[in-house]
Amino acid sequence: MIVGSGAGGGMTANILAKAGLNIAIIEAGPYFDPADPEQRTQLRWPWESPRRGASTLRSFGDFHAGLSGWQIPGEPYDTVGDTKFDWWRTRVLGGRTNHWGRISLRFGPDDFHRKDIDGLGENWPIGYDDMKPYYDRLDKMVGVFGTNEGLANDPDGYFLPPPKPRLHELMAVKGATKAGIPMIPGRLSMVTKRINKDRGVCFYCGQCSRACSVYADFSAGTVLIFPAMKNAKEGKGGQVDLYVNSMAREVITDGTGKATAVSYISKDDRREYQIKGKVIVLAASACETSRLLMNSQAPGQTNGLGNGSGTLGRYLHDSTGAGTSAFIPSLMNRDRYNEDGVGGMHIYAPWWGKGRKLDFPRGYHLEVYGGMGMPSYGFGGGHKAIQKMMGYKAGGYGNPLMKDVRAHYGAVVGFAGRGEAVALYDNYCEVDPGKVDEWGIPTLRFHYKWSDHERLQAKHMHESIREILTGMGGQLFDPDIPTYENDHGLLSPGAIIHEVGTARMHDDPKQGVTNRHSALHEVPNVYLTDASVFTSQADKNPTWTIMALAMRAADHIISERKKMNI
Repeated sequence: MIVGSGAGGGMTANILAKAGLNIAIIEAGPYFDPADPEQRTQLRWPWESPRRGASTLRSFGDFHAGLSGWQIPGEPYDTVGDTKFDWWRTRVLGGRTNHWGRISLRFGPDDFHRKDIDGLGENWPIGYDDMKPYYDRLDKMVGVFGTNEGLANDPDGYFLPPPKPRLHELMAVKGATKAGIPMIPGRLSMVTKRINKDRGVCFYCGQCSRACSVYADFSAGTVLIFPAMKNAKEGKGGQVDLYVNSMAREVITDGTGKATAVSYISKDDRREYQIKGKVIVLAASACETSRLLMNSQAPGQTNGLGNGSGTLGRYLHDSTGAGTSAFIPSLMNRDRYNEDGVGGMHIYAPWWGKGRKLDFPRGYHLEVYGGMGMPSYGFGGGHKAIQKMMGYKAGGYGNPLMKDVRAHYGAVVGFAGRGEAVALYDNYCEVDPGKVDEWGIPTLRFHYKWSDHERLQAKHMHESIREILTGMGGQLFDPDIPTYENDHGLLSPGAIIHEVGTARMHDDPKQGVTNRHSALHEVPNVYLTDASVFTSQADKNPTWTIMALAMRAADHIISERKKMNI
């Protein structure tokens, strides 16, 4: 019984079904297949928007495959005091994997024992050697492009051919080289070479956030769940039953404390049902999984299921995020050629600061953006600023404005830093007393503050990015680095949509919620296979590690079932 159909839930389902186990998947949103002409969002023109003329905006664009968003009608959340926390929820089959950036980075050896290095936070109970076999399997199974660079904490893998850098990226490499910052080909889970008969090859439309109609990018539905369902129909695996539009409410336990079922509310008829399972897997996302456990009980566990340590919901942390952009005059009036590429960066800068004397403990990587992609609403936000830089009269309309736009389009390049925050006990989510969503399920509220570790890291991000952009000959839109009082430009916690760590993995049941196999210490037949189990985040995006951990947990479930231990 699996709750959630995203990266962790999808991988768990795929591995268990291959082993012949019968499974059920609960998904809070609707069924979604990006190859279905009725549901396809890829290759849609802006004027096809169903909201055309509505004078409203949609986060990340009209055809972004992330259904739901920062606020979901009838499903509120809250913050406490001066907390700023943004919580993105994707209610659809495949979850966030339909629209994520596909940046697929392994954690390195250092990332599993940061406490040994800087004395902060906690070490994972497992190390890179435990994870490497699963990363290797994942690379081959799902597909990721990149190059082997021999970087100690950005491990090599099994890579497909990477796409060539585009013009703005070639210029970014030159600017970064001047600044002493190495850049390498990106590592993204888009298939650039055929790996099986069920998936096509990327044709470089640049719209991966819309979900791929030929299944060339990784989405949990198309790459993990659909094949498992197909194999079941062909008698090659266990049965897979899919329950969409179903909001999980709580985990049901028996008199011995063993989990026996999951209760859910059907959005179609608003009635409550139960699905029984010998093993319960929660993969609803870090905060949703914790909410589900907080709303569940067992004999002697009245403070949330599996919460004997008192750490459920605690140590919540998100990737840090800060960045800026510049106008690059040498890219004006540039020659046009087809450079759409994948829907993401073809190059990036992995963390280069190890061994340097810095005033912050954890690293970050840099992502570059720019180029000649299709304009969408919002384009032109910096157009007046560019005109002022060029000494033109700001504004305009008609043919003169069209001429300016053609000359300047593609001449803006930006960088975004994504870094590691330190996991802190006082950053957490909890059930909001007396508040429920429209399904009658108690909601969450958040407590979160950035520390100086993250603020000083963001300052360094801005310094590095500005050095690269000015080295490219760029004119900065924001010459001054945001002040300390403004968190040096850090985005709000949660805004990067990498929240992890609310049911952290620890060998000591008094210090963590889950054991090294991702099972609850106090309820061994409940496994968590999303980012809730992270002891710490790294300076890498979490999805590749979520899936590797899910694969590892699924193998443990299979082993324990064979031994009749669960």
